[in-house]
Amino acid sequence: MKLLLIETATQVCSAALTDGTHILAQCQSDEANAHSSHLTPFIEQMLHDARLAPRDVDAVGVSAGPGSYTGLRIGVSTAKGFCYATGRPLVAVPTLQGMASLYFSQHPDFEGIVCPMIDARRMECYTAFFSRQATLRDTRADIITAGLYDEYLDRGEVAFVGDGAAKCRPLLGTHPAARFDEAFRPSAVGLLTEALRRLDAGQTEDVAYFEPFYLKDFVAKRSVVHGLRD
Repeated sequence: MKLLLIETATQVCSAALTDGTHILAQCQSDEANAHSSHLTPFIEQMLHDARLAPRDVDAVGVSAGPGSYTGLRIGVSTAKGFCYATGRPLVAVPTLQGMASLYFSQHPDFEGIVCPMIDARRMECYTAFFSRQATLRDTRADIITAGLYDEYLDRGEVAFVGDGAAKCRPLLGTHPAARFDEAFRPSAVGLLTEALRRLDAGQTEDVAYFEPFYLKDFVAKRSVVHGLRD
């Protein structure tokens, strides 16, 4: 089972090829606002490195959101285009679940709770809570305040990860059970476990009608390009 995995919901643009057990190839960039220029060359390069043709891929897994509106559109449209061209199934993995799965795989001895956090501007973040065995709380857009997550922190260690965690550290970091991993970066590799589970369960998406999980409506920002008017 060869899978193409795509993660573009955050500032990280990441793609990976896997045989279901081993990573055959992967590419990643933290360059801001460059997903559209990086993603398809990443896929082409990985296929070349793994000596595979597009039709050798059995399924595509994509990070489904929430996250960056533009990043999600780029990742999902690329995944859908690949599936259309090859006739392969599309599997959507919630972005925060993929982040938590990646953290647990990178820290096999950690038995606490993981709270992935994606910055949603100001003091708002997309968050969810996961143990190694289960989802403890589904994805929400939370306005972060002191003491907001004490019900989880009072149970034991909670690892806050993602680009929303750093800005929330002054409010959440006073609790002795709070942990912050500033080195953590989302990766397409984190989608693997849930993508395989969903494929085995037949939980694939309609390629024609699938849309990302934005959670919040898109809000356009005023152009900062000189010479353009509103």
